Amino acid sequence: MKKRNLIAALLCSACLVAGSVNPVMADAARVVTLGADLTDAQKQTMMKYFNVSSDQVQIMTITNQDEHNHLDNIAPQSQIGTRTLSCAYVKPTQSGGIKVRTANLNWVTGNMIATTLSTSGVKNCEVVAACPMEVSGTGALTGIQMAYEQASGKKLDETKTKLANEEMVVTGNLADQVGKNEATTVVNQSKMDVIQNNVQNADEIQNIVINVAEQNNVSVSQEEIDKIVSLLEKIAEQGYNYDDVKETLEQVNENTTGQASSGDDTLDGENKDDTVEVDGDSDDITNSVDDSVLGDDVIQSSTEDPTLEIETDNSSDSSDGNGTGIPDATDDGTYSGSSDESTSDESGSSDESTSDESGSSDESASDEAASTETDSTEPDTSVLSEEARNNYDKFALFAKGEYEGDPDSLLAATENTEEAATVTLDEQTGKNLAATVEKDYYDILNNGTDSYEADGTETYQSTELNMMDKKLKKLFGIDDSEEDTDVTDETKALLADVTEEDKKTLYKDTIKFLAGLYGESTDSAADESAAE
Repeated sequence: MKKRNLIAALLCSACLVAGSVNPVMADAARVVTLGADLTDAQKQTMMKYFNVSSDQVQIMTITNQDEHNHLDNIAPQSQIGTRTLSCAYVKPTQSGGIKVRTANLNWVTGNMIATTLSTSGVKNCEVVAACPMEVSGTGALTGIQMAYEQASGKKLDETKTKLANEEMVVTGNLADQVGKNEATTVVNQSKMDVIQNNVQNADEIQNIVINVAEQNNVSVSQEEIDKIVSLLEKIAEQGYNYDDVKETLEQVNENTTGQASSGDDTLDGENKDDTVEVDGDSDDITNSVDDSVLGDDVIQSSTEDPTLEIETDNSSDSSDGNGTGIPDATDDGTYSGSSDESTSDESGSSDESTSDESGSSDESASDEAASTETDSTEPDTSVLSEEARNNYDKFALFAKGEYEGDPDSLLAATENTEEAATVTLDEQTGKNLAATVEKDYYDILNNGTDSYEADGTETYQSTELNMMDKKLKKLFGIDDSEEDTDVTDETKALLADVTEEDKKTLYKDTIKFLAGLYGESTDSAADESAAE
């Protein structure tokens, strides 16, 4: 290994001398992909995060159609979504395995990307996958694969790229049950065994998966075992050379099983040296990002620094209402349980932020809101149907954007770059209101509609929508004819400082968005209700 490093270093020096006379131009071996549905400002944010300019890299735009081309017949449409927001910075290398860093991806991790990218046929590469706002990252692999082909000038085998995407989905479904690292460990270790020992028989593969799960104390259902076995059978047919994937798969295994902290500095150092020496480049793109661009509390992961994921794991958990699983309706822009993040922030500060401005009544409202939020922390969306989870996730985004004034959330929810919050609420009121309406909606979705009794005043076809409409009218005080016996003084105090006009506007905007989720026209109905 040391001799190889020395030879590579000499070659590196020769390349640097020979290349020093070349003019500065976009590096053909470095490609940045940008999600087509990002705004221009968001795209610039990503370029700043990657710490590159347009004259240093090639830039590709990844569309939702690109994702469908890679994921159709592999992932459900609800997982593919309708928008593409994830971005990537890719630099092929000639050794060192696959290194990956992620930021603002709340489901996909660097280890997941590295092991699945090896299935694509990639041997050595540096990758940064990120987004200006928190997203699931389900479409990240598509952009990375396309960027690698562009940067390397090599077409990846179509069968292997589809297998890689299938592996990502299978791992994600398992992660929904057992956790990210656990799921990655089971699939990655099983794949290592199958490739290294050229195992072809389905029964033998099943035994491998079961043994790996048992050895790592991971409980895997037979349904998930069958999916993994089916995937590995296809991978076995491709005849991978274990030497081509060994470095990456073993590094991922060390990371996910916690062995990376044992201090094998020699291996890490050699990996880094190899990458630098072969390219004649002194920079590793996974270590040259500008963290300050994305702000605080960014979920991060890295195959080269497993502690990065651990350090940000708490913030990830507090904002991930679905645990570790792949969101069902991401549009690649789902903030998993975004309301929960505000819940944790406000629970300890609600009294302080409202008592000076609003007196005792607002203090009571804050206490009530905090109590409500505690009850609704990390709602168990796994009990909901796929469509209900889809609607809840989108509504949580809308609430954060509309009430708390978060433009990225509103963009992700409405898919309209021109959409903006029409009413400005103070920070605490916005958070409390978002928590309240999200809990109301979740309760309706979770408890079902069997208990609902129509009274002839229904405006909409959907029962869920009619139930939510009644709750919103009471909350915003739109219809005085409604019985308010179930609306507490604390709930009324929540909007005590909001004008009647603003409450009508909030009602109209909210019911309009909700009705859109159910494919119903709402403009006329909302206008009539608000005018009463």
